[in-house]
Amino acid sequence: MKAIFERRSIRKYQDREIPREIIEDLLRAGMCAPSAVNERPWHFIVMRNRDVLNRIADVHPYAQMVREAPLVIAVCSDLSLERAPGYWSQDCSAATENILLEARDKGIGSVWLGVHPNQERKQELGFIMNVPENVEVFSLISLGYPAEEKITPDRYDESRVHWENSW
Repeated sequence: MKAIFERRSIRKYQDREIPREIIEDLLRAGMCAPSAVNERPWHFIVMRNRDVLNRIADVHPYAQMVREAPLVIAVCSDLSLERAPGYWSQDCSAATENILLEARDKGIGSVWLGVHPNQERKQELGFIMNVPENVEVFSLISLGYPAEEKITPDRYDESRVHWENSW
């Protein structure tokens, strides 16, 4: 629960590499996500090459932090694996969130960068990452050791809770 409540979008990073074993833990967390009919449609692209990260920042208007991030993971869906049509975006959302929570638990800062459903963004990023035609880029996760701290607000909002027929 602590990782859930303390997770924040971190956009400033230290100039420090993330060890491979932590990257693998992040990927394991992503692959532990629930998916419709246990489809697990995801593929993950691990990117550390500075030229690639800069190209991502050039085409994604909200991804400027990847210019200084040591690592970006793209969460993608292989549509050829689809057995529950249309649910891949939920599956990839769950995988993305699992990675964000594991990152927080490991002391890694992260931010979820939306790609889906923006077709132009998906195509441009897919080209940069050389994804096959049957693969859709769903999200990017910028990761690094935090160079900023953010407060953790209590986001519980009773007005958004409806008990039984209490709308």
